[in-house]
Amino acid sequence: MNLFDLSGKVAVVTGGTHGLGMAMAEGLAAAGAELAITSTTPSKLEEALDYYHSKGYKATGYIFDVTDELEAAQKVALMEATHGKIDILVNNAGIIKRIPAIDMEVEDFRKVIDVDLTGPFIMSKLVGRYMIKRRSGKIINICSMMSELGRDNVVAYASAKGGLKMLTKNLATEWAKHNIQVNGIGPGYFATSQTEPIRVDGNPFNDFIISRTPEGRWGNPEDLAGTAIFLASEASRFINGQIIYVDGGILATIGKPANE
Repeated sequence: MNLFDLSGKVAVVTGGTHGLGMAMAEGLAAAGAELAITSTTPSKLEEALDYYHSKGYKATGYIFDVTDELEAAQKVALMEATHGKIDILVNNAGIIKRIPAIDMEVEDFRKVIDVDLTGPFIMSKLVGRYMIKRRSGKIINICSMMSELGRDNVVAYASAKGGLKMLTKNLATEWAKHNIQVNGIGPGYFATSQTEPIRVDGNPFNDFIISRTPEGRWGNPEDLAGTAIFLASEASRFINGQIIYVDGGILATIGKPANE
């Protein structure tokens, strides 16, 4: 079990103030990691830190935009000085704009790409410099089922997440020789505050997810914690450039027959 112990490790989780990011951060903290949480919203960050501290976890917050390379470089340097090192980087911060491709403005498309793909590149590049010097590090990119599949009205998000899958593989290729493992997690559909309004019987999308998922349910946020711990720990030291889909089996099946 020592393979999964994160005691003495420092984990940076971008956007770790709510939802799946918070669930993964909490899992890392429960395994012993010290947290450095980033956000662009001071009130959300303060609320999240209060929660982590109430659980007895060691957590520090940093306000900055991961798409601003200069600001991000300053904050990453501050994290290194404050914590002494960064062992784990979870690139979780992201946005989505649900707009049909024909109606989407280029500005909106670029914004999603900037946050969901360029942001992880910037953070990986900045943190990776320190990891390369130490010859040790774990980077976890939060991909999506849209890294593999298309869906109506998410053209920018799917483009970014498909790119993030390949960023993961390419960074793993370049940095494996420095003892850095770069992998990804692709969440399925999860029960979060954002999905609560549609997770009711009779809602067409809820019924679709239940019928499409072999387990017949939405994922619980804590279902991601184990995968995050695994990829952040020594247990995954020879795994590199892989995307683990935590989706209840959706990507494994074509779905139920229409007459079933």
